[in-house]
Amino acid sequence: MLQLREFTESDLVLAEAWLHKAHVRKWYEIPQLGVTLEDWMMEYKERNGKYQWITHLIVMWQEKPIGLCQYYKATDSEEDFGTLPRIGTYGIDYLIGEEDYIGKGLGKDMLKLLVNRIFSFPDAYRITADIDRENHASEKTLLSCGFTLQNPVKSRYILLKSEFIKTS
Repeated sequence: MLQLREFTESDLVLAEAWLHKAHVRKWYEIPQLGVTLEDWMMEYKERNGKYQWITHLIVMWQEKPIGLCQYYKATDSEEDFGTLPRIGTYGIDYLIGEEDYIGKGLGKDMLKLLVNRIFSFPDAYRITADIDRENHASEKTLLSCGFTLQNPVKSRYILLKSEFIKTS
């Protein structure tokens, strides 16, 4: 059974190992935006300080950590959300770090758990994910969970709470 649990200090080593794996690094190291793996690690290390506005979670499969995900209110972020209204919008990031668990539908299940959690908040009206246009696995996962492509140039996907309620 897939579960989400709070990211703890002991998860830092695991998160760093996952970020350095080729299948994760490819999408999380973003030179054109000046984003390094060290930036992600700083965010995890400062999750109770500077980045406390982001909720960091570990993805567990049968009591084994296999990935991580996070969510945050757009109003708390400096990220460019384009034409999306900031109020009511939550941003997400996610990854499966353990290669043995890729391609088994767990990404979709992880995303569903994350979406259900966020949409349980009364102030959540939409969820957005900004992915690399070449990340077809992530695109497929988002689409399978009801997200739609909102901005093809930035590859921003969106899921409206009203649409989610209709399909869930």
